[in-house]
Amino acid sequence: MWLPSELAAFAQVVELGSFTSCARALGVPKVAVSRAIQSLEKRVGTKLLTRTTRCIALTAPGRALLPHAQRVAAETAAARRIMRPMRDGRAGLRVLADPAYGRLLLAPLLPRFMESYPDIPLEVEMAVALPEEPGEQWDVLFQNGPPRVEGLVATALGRPPVLLCATPAYLRAHEAVKQPADLARHAVLVPGQQVTELRLHRGHTQAQVALTPRLIVTDPAVVHAATASGAGIGVLPEFLCRVGLSMNKLEHVLPEWRVEDLLELYAVTDLRRASSPAVTALIDFFVANMVPVLGRG
Repeated sequence: MWLPSELAAFAQVVELGSFTSCARALGVPKVAVSRAIQSLEKRVGTKLLTRTTRCIALTAPGRALLPHAQRVAAETAAARRIMRPMRDGRAGLRVLADPAYGRLLLAPLLPRFMESYPDIPLEVEMAVALPEEPGEQWDVLFQNGPPRVEGLVATALGRPPVLLCATPAYLRAHEAVKQPADLARHAVLVPGQQVTELRLHRGHTQAQVALTPRLIVTDPAVVHAATASGAGIGVLPEFLCRVGLSMNKLEHVLPEWRVEDLLELYAVTDLRRASSPAVTALIDFFVANMVPVLGRG
C-alpha cells in the first residue's frame, strides 16, 4: 500500500528543491522526510530522485509519478486547512461577502446560523475586492452574479426584486413620471457599475430606458440614503425600501412596471470544499432562509 504522506512528502521535496526545506515546511525532522522518500522508493521498486550535495533531480520514474503525487499533496493540504481551524479553535469557516449585501442580507441571518450550528465557528470578512479564483483564503463567498471561472461551484440564493422609489417631496417638485420614458428626464440613482439602461416589464409589454445616472455606486445603502434625502429616483432592492414605503417616506414610482432583475445573489465555493459538511450546512441554511429576507421574486 502506498501512503499518501509519502507521496505528499515526495511532491514537496521536488517543489522546494531540498529535504531540509521540505522538513521545515512540514514541521518534521529532516530524517523523517528522508525515511518517507526511501520508503516510497522501496514501495515502487525504483529510484525516484538522484541527490547531490547541491541539488536533487528527478529520475524518469520520478517524473512519471510526480503529477500523481502533486494531486495527493494538494488534497492533503486542503484537508489540513479544513481541519486545522476546528482542531486549534480558530474559525471553522472563512466567509467572504460583498460589503453591501453582506451587511444587509448576511448580517441578519448569521446569528441564526450560529444558534443552529454552535459547533461551526465563523470568520466573516466584508471584502471590497472579491476573489474569483479558487484559493486558500476563503471557504464560502457571497456575491452578486455567478462566478466566471472554472473550478467554482455556485448556488443561487435568490433575486432581490428591484423598485423605483423617490421621496414625496422630490416627486412633487419634478415632472410626473407616468411612463418609463419619463425617467430619462429625472435624476436616477443606480446601485452597481456601468448601469446606463433600465429594462422594465408590464405584463407582456417591455420598455427600455436609456439613462444618464446622476449617481452610480456599488453600495445600495448609499443609493438608499441619497434617495431618502430627495436627491432623485433610486433603483433599489425592495428589501431596502420596505420601511420607507410603509411610513410614506418613500413612494413607489411606476408601481405597475417591474424592473428587470439587476441582482442575483450566489453562495460560491470551490470543488474541493463543496462536500465539506460545514460548507454544506452554511449554504443550505442560506438557501432555506434567504428568500423571506429578499421578499417577492
